[in-house]
Parts: sequence; structure tokens; C-alpha cells
Amino acid sequence: MSLSLLLEQVLNGLQFGMMLFLMSAGLTLVFGVMGLINLAHGSFYMIGAFACAGVAMATGSFFLGLVAALAAAAVAGVLVEMLVIRRLYDRDHLDQVLATFALILVFSEGTRYLFGSFPLYLDVPPLLSGAVALPGGIDYPVYRLAVILAGGLLAVGLFWLVGHTRLGIRIRAGEADREMIAALGVDIDRLYTIVFALGTALAGLAGAIVGTLQSVQVGMGEPVLILAFVVIVIGGIGSIKGALIGALLVGLTDTLGRSLLPVAFAAFLPPSEANAVGSALASLLIYLLMAGVLVFRPSGLFGAVRA
Repeated sequence: MSLSLLLEQVLNGLQFGMMLFLMSAGLTLVFGVMGLINLAHGSFYMIGAFACAGVAMATGSFFLGLVAALAAAAVAGVLVEMLVIRRLYDRDHLDQVLATFALILVFSEGTRYLFGSFPLYLDVPPLLSGAVALPGGIDYPVYRLAVILAGGLLAVGLFWLVGHTRLGIRIRAGEADREMIAALGVDIDRLYTIVFALGTALAGLAGAIVGTLQSVQVGMGEPVLILAFVVIVIGGIGSIKGALIGALLVGLTDTLGRSLLPVAFAAFLPPSEANAVGSALASLLIYLLMAGVLVFRPSGLFGAVRA
């Protein structure tokens, strides 16, 4: 593999990692602060993708679609938290799993009813179309570079929000001792609603961004949700920094594994077998990475070590 192709795959891994960060940051906030196992988080990713696709096709503006994706996912998150999730905080995790799994079915069938069973396709906006020449002789798509940049800016924004604002102080305090901040007069129900809406909005934004790179279809959120869980296990539950590092590790491991392993096996296997074996092993790499992290850091790279 040439150096230019390797650098291109590294950039692809960063882009994939930034998308996973948007998905997993909301998930780790919800689980860390609210103690909620939310299997329906991937449904908000799907809602964002369909909202963006629908508005973009109706108006011709991808950027209006992004706004619609954020709004639709956040509003859906508020409604779900107030009508369903709020009743689950004092229940055990099995009840949370069953209830949020039921929400997956509701959202999937509701989306199928509104948009049909056929996939939708989004075009890259003209402003971000084309490619840009990078050092090393790489012509890389502008849109993918914009995704990397936007993910980095959002990561900085989340770090600032959690670390340097009054809301962030309450979020961190709610993660540490929710009973205490409730006793101090903080409206815990309102805080939970804000955190849940923030998490679902980030998931919706991730779905909207990916809508131009793959088809928008019912059930598209569940495979990404599995990877998001892997990310927060690697990074540590409740840690935004862990979500970012974990997402980048997973993105790079998955992308480079799918690129390098078939080439490595091609040295002693026929091309068709090398591709099959390399692709199969590449899909296992992120889980091997997770297992390796858990061996040495059971709480994740940046998770709190619990006594």
C-alpha cells in the first residue's frame, strides 16, 4: 500500500471516528448522568437522517436539513424522556432495556409509515462538493474534511459546555451525586430532560451527516449503536474525553483494518480469499481492542475507577 493511500485511509478513519464521537458522546452523557441504558439511541440517529433527507429534498438546502435533524432529534428526545424515560429512572436496568427496545420498534415502524420502506439518498451540498489537494498527492473530498473539522469543533464545544458552564457543573454534579444536587434545589427532572435532549440532538446530527455518505433507511441506527457502546466501554462511561479518544481509536482501527489486512493476506492467499479473510478479521479488530483495554482498564481509558 502506497503512503498516499495509507494517509487517505487515516483521514477516512478520522472522519468515521468523528461521526462515532457524535453518536457516543450523547450516549455516554445519558448513561453517566442518568444511569439509563438507552437502546433506542440509534433511533434518534435514524430520525436525524430522515429529517435531514426530507427537508433537504423539499427545500433543496442541505443546511436547512441539518437544522431540521437537530430539531427533530431533540424534540423527539424531550417527548420520549418526559413520556417514557422519566418512569424508568427508579427501575432496574432490565426494565430500561425492555422499554427502550420497544421504542426501537415504535420508531422503526413509525418511520416506515411516514417515509416508506425504500431508502432515501442525499447529495453532498455544492459548497462542500469536490476534492482538495493535500500534501502527499492526495485528492480528498471536501465534505469528509468538513466532517472531521465539524466533529473537532463540536468536541471543543462539548468540553467547554461540560467543564466551564453552570449547566456543565450541574451535569458533572448529577453524575457524581444526583440526590445531593436535588437536595440543593436543582430541578433534577429538568436537568435530565436537557441532558437527554442534548444526547439525542448529537445522535440526530450524526445521522444527518452520514446521510450523504450512505443511504438513509429504516434500521440504520442499530449497527452504529453497537459501535457507540464499544466506544464508551473503551473510553469510559460518562467521559466526553473518553468518548472522543475511544471513537477515534475505533474509527482508525476499523478503517485501517479493512484496508491493510486484505493487503497483508494477499501475500500468501489468492486475492478473493485474502479479501474475505481480511475483511472478516477486520470486523473483529475493534472488539479485540475493547477486550484489550478492559484487561488493563476495566473502567475504560478515562472512566472513573469505582471502589
